[in-house]
Amino acid sequence: MSTPQQGSALDRLRGLGREVAKFGAVGGVGVLVNLGVFNLIRHTTDLQVVRASVIATVVAIVTNYIGFRYFTYRDRARTGSSRELPLFVAFSVIGLVIENGVLYTATYGFGWDGPLATNVFKFIGIGTATVFRFWSYRTWVFKALPEPAQAPASAQAPASALAAPRGGAESGPSAARAPEPAGK
Repeated sequence: MSTPQQGSALDRLRGLGREVAKFGAVGGVGVLVNLGVFNLIRHTTDLQVVRASVIATVVAIVTNYIGFRYFTYRDRARTGSSRELPLFVAFSVIGLVIENGVLYTATYGFGWDGPLATNVFKFIGIGTATVFRFWSYRTWVFKALPEPAQAPASAQAPASALAAPRGGAESGPSAARAPEPAGK
């Protein structure tokens, strides 16, 4: 037999699992956009690797915001663009620095700048930044709505008790009673 705390912990774990799956689905699309734009820029321009990566990351961030707001976190509090969007941009920029810092270090620190190496380190940077983004978005940007307060069972009265008038003559459909014996 499970206690209410175990059930609620299991419910929270299931909820977190659904959130991670939705975050992953949106993030997966973002990774494809990011890597696609990155490789398109790298193969069609002479732009340096980190600059191409920053552009690709910005395009992916825009794509991800739409997916997170309208899919992953659609049931979360809407704090308005005056709060949500600046926080999203701020945490996304930190993620951008993490992601492209890995690529920068590999490319300019170690000289690993071939097409395969840049894609591998771009992907590693995306993965590292994703952990930070997941935590920051769910904690600060797309805040969970507070759970509705549950009154204790002893404080909840049945609906029929709430509908019955106090004292005096009863009227209406609930006033039907068995007739009293005559002569009293």
